[in-house]
Amino acid sequence: MADAKVIPFGDEPRSRRASAGGRPKQAKDGAAKRSLGQGQGQGRKQGPLTPVPEPSPEERPADRAAEDRTAGDRAADERPPEDAGAGAPGGPEVPAETGEAGPRGKGSGWERRIAGGLAFLRRRVTGDYEVDEFGYDKELTDQVLMSLIRPLYENYFRVGVKGIENIPSDGGALVVANHSGTLPLDGLMMQVAVHDNHPAGRHLRLLAADLVFLLPVVNELARKAGHTLACAEDAERLLQRGEVVGVMPEGFKGLGKPFGERYKLQRFGRGGFVSTALRAGVPIVPCSIVGAEEIYPMIGNARTLARLLGIPYFPITPTFPWLGPLGVLPLPTKWTIQFGEPISTDNYPPEAAEDPMLMFNLTDQVREQIQHTLYKLLVQRRSVFF
Repeated sequence: MADAKVIPFGDEPRSRRASAGGRPKQAKDGAAKRSLGQGQGQGRKQGPLTPVPEPSPEERPADRAAEDRTAGDRAADERPPEDAGAGAPGGPEVPAETGEAGPRGKGSGWERRIAGGLAFLRRRVTGDYEVDEFGYDKELTDQVLMSLIRPLYENYFRVGVKGIENIPSDGGALVVANHSGTLPLDGLMMQVAVHDNHPAGRHLRLLAADLVFLLPVVNELARKAGHTLACAEDAERLLQRGEVVGVMPEGFKGLGKPFGERYKLQRFGRGGFVSTALRAGVPIVPCSIVGAEEIYPMIGNARTLARLLGIPYFPITPTFPWLGPLGVLPLPTKWTIQFGEPISTDNYPPEAAEDPMLMFNLTDQVREQIQHTLYKLLVQRRSVFF
C-alpha cells in the first residue's frame, strides 16, 4: 500500500502536478503558504470539499503506479496457471510423503499401519513366517514383543544407555553383565537397549536358566524372543553364526541376593563363558546395570516355601506378599546400562580354551571391570528414582 500524503481540504494536489508538469518553484512555495494559512486561520469559513481528481497514467510516476497496484493484482501475477498439473513447471509442488498427511489424505499413515498389521496377521494365520533352529522369531520380536517391553524400558525405568558402540557392528560378541532384581527384568531391558540403540540394529540373544524353559507360556515367549538354554554348545553355535549373545554368570546367586548386598557381584561360576568366547574367537563386552537392585528390595527369603514350590528362593519385600498381586509391581527406579571396552580373545590359540589359569584370569578381569563400573555409576547417580 502506498504511503498516504496529507492533501489540504479544497486544494488540488499541486505538489504532485508540479512535479509532473514542471511548475516553477515559486508556485509550489505559494501553494504551501496558502495551505498553511488556511489551516491556521481563526474563524475563517472553509470552502466545500472537492474530490481529488485521479492523475492520468501519464502523470503518474512509474514507482507510484507500481505501489498503487492492488494486492489482488499482485496475487494474480503470482498465481500459477490453472492448467499446470502437479509436478509440471509452474505447477503446485507435490508434498513429500509424511505418513500422517500427504497427497493421499491425512489417514495415509494409519492406513499403512493397518495394512501392515493385517499382513502380519495373515502371515501368522497361514504360517508364512520363519524361525531359526532355536525358535527365534525375528518378525514377532520386532513388531510385538519389543513393543510390549518398550514402555517399561522408556517410561517406567527410563533406561539410559552408554557405550553401545563397544558392541561390534558385525560378527559375534559375548556380552557379560551383572544380574539382580529378584525377577530377571534386567535381561529384558538389556535386550531392548541393544535392539533400539545399536547403530547396526543388532539383536541380543540371551542365555537363560533351565527354569525359564520349564514354565508354561514363558517357555514359548522366551524362545520366540531369541533366548536359548545357558549351555556352552548353544552359546558357541550362536557366536560362530555371528550373533551377539548375552550371559549373566551370577545366575540365581545374583538375582536373589539380599538387599543389603546390592551391587556386590557374586561368584562368576567357573569361567565357562570365557571358554566359550575363546573357542569362538569373539570379544567379551562387559556390561554394568545400575537400577535393577532396587526394583524389589529383598529383605527376606522364605526358604521352606521355596523348596516346596521348587524355585531357588521365595522373596519377601516391603510390598510382597503383604499387598498380594499389587506387591509384584516393581518400583520405578532410574536405570543406567553401560557397555564397557571389549576384551579381545582372537589373539589366543585354540587350545587356550582348555587352560584353567587363563580362564580364571580373564574371568577375574571381566568381573573387576563390571564391579568398577558399577561403583562409578553409583557415585554419578543423583538418586535411585531420578
